[in-house]
Amino acid sequence: MAPRKKGPLQTVQKETDDIKKGVDALVRDVNRLGESDRTETLQRCSDLQNVVTETLGRLKKLTKADESAPIGNYDQRKRHEEERLRTLEDRLKALELQLQPQDKDAGPSSEEAEEDSAEEVSEEEDDSEEECEEGDGHDDKTKDEDDAEADEAADNATKKGDGSYVALSAFTGEEEGDLTVQKGAVLRILQKNEDGWWLAQDSKGNRGLVPRNYLKVISQHERGQESEEEDSDDEQGDGNEIAEGKPRALHNWDTVRKAITEIDATDVLSAMGAIPPGFRPSTLSKLLEEGASYRASHFIQPKLSQSELCFKDLHMDPDTGKVHSRSSRVCLTLTLWSCRMIPPPGVGLQVLSRHVRLCAFNGTEVLSNIHTVRATYSPNSPKTWSFSPRMSSMLPCLLDGDCFIRCDSDSPDLGILFELGITYIRNSTGERGDLSCGWAFLKLFDENGAPIPLRTQEIAVHGGTPYEGEADVDATSTRRGTSTGVLQQMLMSRKLPKLIVKLKSPSTRTREQLNLLPDTLTGCLSTVHLLALYRQVLADALLLDRVTMQNADLICNAVLATFPEVLDQPDLMDAFRKLWVESENNLRRSEKKDIAVMKKLFESVYMSSVFPLLYSAEMPGPLWADENTENQRARLIYSPDHKVTKETMLSPNHTHKAFDISQVTYDLLTSAWR
Repeated sequence: MAPRKKGPLQTVQKETDDIKKGVDALVRDVNRLGESDRTETLQRCSDLQNVVTETLGRLKKLTKADESAPIGNYDQRKRHEEERLRTLEDRLKALELQLQPQDKDAGPSSEEAEEDSAEEVSEEEDDSEEECEEGDGHDDKTKDEDDAEADEAADNATKKGDGSYVALSAFTGEEEGDLTVQKGAVLRILQKNEDGWWLAQDSKGNRGLVPRNYLKVISQHERGQESEEEDSDDEQGDGNEIAEGKPRALHNWDTVRKAITEIDATDVLSAMGAIPPGFRPSTLSKLLEEGASYRASHFIQPKLSQSELCFKDLHMDPDTGKVHSRSSRVCLTLTLWSCRMIPPPGVGLQVLSRHVRLCAFNGTEVLSNIHTVRATYSPNSPKTWSFSPRMSSMLPCLLDGDCFIRCDSDSPDLGILFELGITYIRNSTGERGDLSCGWAFLKLFDENGAPIPLRTQEIAVHGGTPYEGEADVDATSTRRGTSTGVLQQMLMSRKLPKLIVKLKSPSTRTREQLNLLPDTLTGCLSTVHLLALYRQVLADALLLDRVTMQNADLICNAVLATFPEVLDQPDLMDAFRKLWVESENNLRRSEKKDIAVMKKLFESVYMSSVFPLLYSAEMPGPLWADENTENQRARLIYSPDHKVTKETMLSPNHTHKAFDISQVTYDLLTSAWR
């Protein structure tokens, strides 16, 4: 029998093993290196770095769909391989520093030069220089001891490269490879992965992955105190690192230099007095920037069951031919009314957008997509945000405070997380950024597991992040409990930041439509009927029109292929809704009850409205809170001169982007797995 062909991930694992062997051999050769061999060894180090970079690039592009056979814990294995490659990359960087050519006329040796340079940076490294002098007498060590110390030195270079962080909240590892930490624990970051899971090491030497939003960098003052405490311990047991010609002072200088060059923008703005102390970098905005994992386009897709042989949340009712209705633990509607006593930023910042981002949350994890509602603002009331302004025309999705939320999590702490945020631009530098002005959490179940009453809720807004605990949004605001009088407490409570939200039970018609949607999803209430029709079209294509349920070929359907992308662009959804309402009003009552007629109309309106705009060469890509881009897109969407007809589509003045097969093909495996 022919040997089984290795999958892409297994191939990368084999390549990583080969790279590690090459790095280990390079470390052994460095210990007995002569001046004549330095150039050749440096070239070997450079070649290995190129191989690591190339392998990392291919690993990032791999997906579960690339594998010819199912692989258990695929994401965890991929993350582990990336961790190994990052570690090898850091070891090679440390070796490259050691192999850099030295100036022979400079007088002192390379070790002495490094120690002198470190002494100029920090006086705290006097102890390290003493250790280095003691280490000069270890010339009679065996080759095996030299090899082991070289590996340890390279590993220490990786450990000390990214500084120290403190855990803002306790984290319990759920999978193999996670690191369990307690609140307040000091961790050293070994590797910062792009997926938000950082490789960390605690004080006991345990290593594992920790979510980056649980961590806060230690300030320079705190880091100095920590360094003084560690120096006394390191004098006794950390001499090997100095003996190999890599003083700890050099690594500390790298940390200090990195801290100086990468000062957090929020710290700068706080020091300038441009923002209140409770403001932080936006947590939910960062999640949205990381990809589609927290967007509606991801959650609207059907999910495969555990066996991956059928769909988990998409079934047909055999009696009616419609999508089978599915109830969810949480299925309600809410209305954002206003935000009160939200401190505005100071001078020097131009606010481009004030908005509220909301999602399902259990205290530690975001469980749904993140939905954004933009607030309206009046300079006459700078601390008040409002929603759903009165308009003569159709209210845009982005401004609509009527939302829905569905979530099927069984967590006892399930609730809704609201993050009040602004997008700003600095007048002096033109730098854009997103800040959190505070957060609020509404727990949807009481201690007994019963749902909370559906009524208007006044939720306290806290500063910081959900992982820091409760803090004041503005230090100048009156704190709770400072007064004993009832009247004084009532007056002071009016000065505290609050978010006013009204929870409602959906109407019978709306609940029927919501139950056709995925088990977990949040969004604008005015789009529910369109989402329900999309799920019906999706079910027909996946459950009825396929030759067999085992067939996974590409499906030729432009609506299925592109509607999720449109769902993430509110202005295109508004154009779709507008034309849909006009077309639906022309139908007879009997036609509105005919699901076949409604599905056909859905596809027709979509293809004649937003699909051509989606691939128009004149349409700029969406850019959040950019007024020029939003105005240009609005002119193309609503201008009568750009109305989509057969004549304009075939006109030489109407240009389109280059055709790609993904515009008209739907890949059910990729969509269900991503």
